[in-house]
Amino acid sequence: MRILFALPGFHAQDRGAEVALLAVARELARGGDDVTVMGGGPERPDEPYRYVHVPIVDRKRFEKAPQFPPFRSDTAWEDATFGTTLLTKYRPKDYDVAITCNFPFSHLALRRPTFGKSPLQIYVTQNGDWPARSGKSEYRLFRCDGLVCTNPDYEAENKDRWPTALIPNGIVLERYKAVEPDRAGLGLPEGVPIVLMVSAFIDTKRVADGIRAVAKLPDAYLVVAGDGPLRAEVDALAAQLLPGRFKRLTLTAPDMPRLYASADAFLHMSLLESFGNVFVEAMASGLPIVGHDTPRLRWIVGDRDTLCDTENLDAVADALRRALATGRGPQDPRSAEFGWPSIAARYRSFIVGLLERRKAA
Repeated sequence: MRILFALPGFHAQDRGAEVALLAVARELARGGDDVTVMGGGPERPDEPYRYVHVPIVDRKRFEKAPQFPPFRSDTAWEDATFGTTLLTKYRPKDYDVAITCNFPFSHLALRRPTFGKSPLQIYVTQNGDWPARSGKSEYRLFRCDGLVCTNPDYEAENKDRWPTALIPNGIVLERYKAVEPDRAGLGLPEGVPIVLMVSAFIDTKRVADGIRAVAKLPDAYLVVAGDGPLRAEVDALAAQLLPGRFKRLTLTAPDMPRLYASADAFLHMSLLESFGNVFVEAMASGLPIVGHDTPRLRWIVGDRDTLCDTENLDAVADALRRALATGRGPQDPRSAEFGWPSIAARYRSFIVGLLERRKAA
């Protein structure tokens, strides 16, 4: 099969969506499919897929740009620069299937009119299923031939609208096995309990509330791996509430296992994630997990007494105390369900079924 993955952050960022879709692209290419990746970053050596650079203007340049439909965020502004250039690089006839998780500009560029057969359009709900089900404003333009739902809620909501497949995200399991802590190398203190957050600095991730919760534990040290438009506000709040007990890091994906191995508990404050790769990474690292108690999160991590109502910061602090008292353990067996080879195989099976359905029609 000739498969295209397109996303502005490819090879430019190592955020959740980029890491997830590149992992699928990598596994499909290794399995023999003809895979092309188009993204805004530079080419990387030794990747098994073909890479095409599509120039973008980084979302950081748009953090103070006006927001209005369809330019609802800095992400949408960045996607607009990518989608515009993508039109010059993308030839629909070269592919059997095109995959993205960005709406509206990447999605619409991949659906541009063409003479002859157009590729199947697969949309992945990495950033939510709102485009697939809203039907309002620019979302009325959404169409797809297949919807990859990253959690059961999305599948239940959309299965009557689009052909769907329930496929979670995954991780490179081997990367998290037998990893030694490296606090010194990461500039972290020894001899204190470390709480780790891995999160973008945006409102929905609630990093500031994480700082407020950790501040209730007088001996705990908070590390946040991530970046985003709220970095200045987060740094200022941490200086006030966690003086000498806070560090912000930005690491590449290969370096993240050392950070997980150097922590004692994992905290994530988002009320509802589309999936949340970070939870699986924490499981694979043997970390106790504190997160917002929802059926969706229990579907990923199982039943844990450290899941709580994270809007109650006292409850978060109590859950962190339980997590730190429990301490790290071996790699959680549940994480084995999320290895990338099996996840990519499910993508391929879904795509093959859609192509066969199109052929039969």
